[in-house]
Amino acid sequence: MLAGTERHPHARAVLNAALPPEGRPSHAYLFHGPAGAGKREVARAFAAELLSEGARDADNARERVFHGVHPDLTWVTPSGATEMLVGDIDEPVVASASRTPFEARRRVFVIERAETMNEQSQNKMLKTLEEPASFAHLILLSSRPGKLLPTISSRCQLVRFDAPEPNVVAERLTRDLGLDPAAADAAARLGLGDAERAAGATALRENAEAYARAALRGDLAARPWLAMLAQAKQAGDRAQAAVEERVAAELDLLPKRERRRAEREGGEAAKRAQRRARMAALDQSLELAGLWFRDVACVASGAADLVHATDRLGALEEDARDHPAERLWRAVALVDESRAAFILYPNEELLLEALASRLARAVS
Repeated sequence: MLAGTERHPHARAVLNAALPPEGRPSHAYLFHGPAGAGKREVARAFAAELLSEGARDADNARERVFHGVHPDLTWVTPSGATEMLVGDIDEPVVASASRTPFEARRRVFVIERAETMNEQSQNKMLKTLEEPASFAHLILLSSRPGKLLPTISSRCQLVRFDAPEPNVVAERLTRDLGLDPAAADAAARLGLGDAERAAGATALRENAEAYARAALRGDLAARPWLAMLAQAKQAGDRAQAAVEERVAAELDLLPKRERRRAEREGGEAAKRAQRRARMAALDQSLELAGLWFRDVACVASGAADLVHATDRLGALEEDARDHPAERLWRAVALVDESRAAFILYPNEELLLEALASRLARAVS
């Protein structure tokens, strides 16, 4: 059995039947399901099996795939601040997919967050999917497959990955982050089936909940959005520092004539990583604020068993007093509208401040 497919029956059925030497793998797959479901791990395990077939030392080939150093494996992640750029796809995938393998019988291309490809990038990819070389296999990973063009999805074999049960995510959070069981259970539910966002919720929820509760009280004097912005900036700075550290280590290995270009490109990549991480933290903070309004609405409606923040039931009951459920649901809709507009808004602080005022009016 392919490692990682134990709790994904559809993925297990499709991929195990395709494993060499008996199986015949498709030229393109679309692994879809929530982030944190295990798509990335299974993609690497599947690539390891495809590239180790016929190798003199199959175990060594698999090990190099797992370490990301096999010459016939190309792993693509978005380099743009919010999207996959054409350059991420054009040469690394479209051009390379027509070139014969270096040492294996196949070449494997894994594209993470495929839904971030803009229309131009997807159209570049389309020809490769329509006329694939016999040795090329593409694996697209997406948590939002509906954002892909139908012409892309229809040319891939779909492989479904199911969201992990909240108790499974909670156990992981307790083990990896040292959370107490109650906090881990709440974070798992607040992740909405996404194990990665569940981990992020543990750090972001306090400021997000304070933002929502300030609007419920109609008291915005403390400007609670500033804490959310500062926390998002910290997330961005950490991401930027990680890229800069990696680039600095790679520069020492390059000839002098190539260092200036690599340093410039690395600096641009670090800035994009900073913005990507900062915007992701802000988006999830808003999501968590919306989930607080949703939980308060559930309590106000007499459906406390449906709340996500199971460790904060007392605070939810306090906030539900004197707040009609229909007004609370309006607040949830306002948060969702603002999340959709966030990427286009020129000033994040102004958006958060304006939203807080609208929320306070909506629930008053």
